[in-house]
Amino acid sequence: MLKSAINKKILENSIKPPAAAASGDLHQGHDHPGNDRLAMFAQLLFVLFAMGLLVFYRDRAQFHTLGIIFVSIVLEALPFMLLGTLIGGFIEVFISQEKITYWLPEGRWWTVFIGAGIGIIFPICECAIVPVVRRLLHKGVPLSAAIAFLLGGPIVNPIVASSRAIAYFGDWHMVAGRMIFGYLIAVVIGLLMGLMFTRTKAVRSEVFADLHQVKTASVSSHGNSPALSEKAVLAVSHAAGDFFDIGRFLVIGAFIAALLQTLVPRQIFAAALSPPALSILLMMIMALVLNLCSEADAFVAASFRSSLVPLSAQLAFMLLGPMLDIKLILMYLKVFRIRAIAALTVFTFLAVFMSMLWVGM
Repeated sequence: MLKSAINKKILENSIKPPAAAASGDLHQGHDHPGNDRLAMFAQLLFVLFAMGLLVFYRDRAQFHTLGIIFVSIVLEALPFMLLGTLIGGFIEVFISQEKITYWLPEGRWWTVFIGAGIGIIFPICECAIVPVVRRLLHKGVPLSAAIAFLLGGPIVNPIVASSRAIAYFGDWHMVAGRMIFGYLIAVVIGLLMGLMFTRTKAVRSEVFADLHQVKTASVSSHGNSPALSEKAVLAVSHAAGDFFDIGRFLVIGAFIAALLQTLVPRQIFAAALSPPALSILLMMIMALVLNLCSEADAFVAASFRSSLVPLSAQLAFMLLGPMLDIKLILMYLKVFRIRAIAALTVFTFLAVFMSMLWVGM
């Protein structure tokens, strides 16, 4: 009877919204309340703008194009994001912080190499990886390893490699090139971010906020763990919270991407693809705007072969897209602080551009 009451209390506490963090480190990195108000204002502005388009432009052909692109991006991303939040929820409940820190200990330089390669055995695309990384950071994974997994995971996984091989008719040079460069860039940026930021300075405090609740929820009286069914409920509860928390930024990012795709025709990019450096840069900008899933972008990149786009530019398109696009940048807002996102954006863009410029020489 007592055990049942305690487990019920644990379940109620774990479903509550995250409380403020109790530790001193978390207070030092606490987010300013104005950030939440700014986020709410941006969401309200987005809703008003979307309603304005619906009222004043619904009869125009461009509006229908915008709607089709927007819905296709959201429908393509949502199933993968749902999978990612479920994986993150089960990591939160079923894998203890002690196990995570044992596998990926803080302060070990080699953890970044493991993080960048996890995608080989943990194949999820970039739409699903953000909530998973959020939970891994919450569990104590080093920042450098988490960043390396965030960037490298969607590129080195075997499902994406298979789609790439099909798109390029078994050209294993392109398949291997993308995997090798994706892995190396993820490692380098992970190391740089780890040197520049601590975890509490780079990650939003709300990611750690319910850490003490999770520890309490993992053990009941006399050291007995909650029942399997209760743990499953907790995992789904965490997943649902992540899904709605991050999903709103996915919707806003998809809308901005659809708007840009509607207003900026691809012919503008295709008309200026002659110099190698310019072609690499333009293909990278296109990757930012198109917001394609890593399992489908190879088919789009392969379609540019007939336009005499250099292979280095095609590879730049396939490297940057899974690491950085509009919807991902907005989804990163629920995990990282603004300064960390800015550094991550600059490092990623420069690393892809410089490496592909070297390949094209």
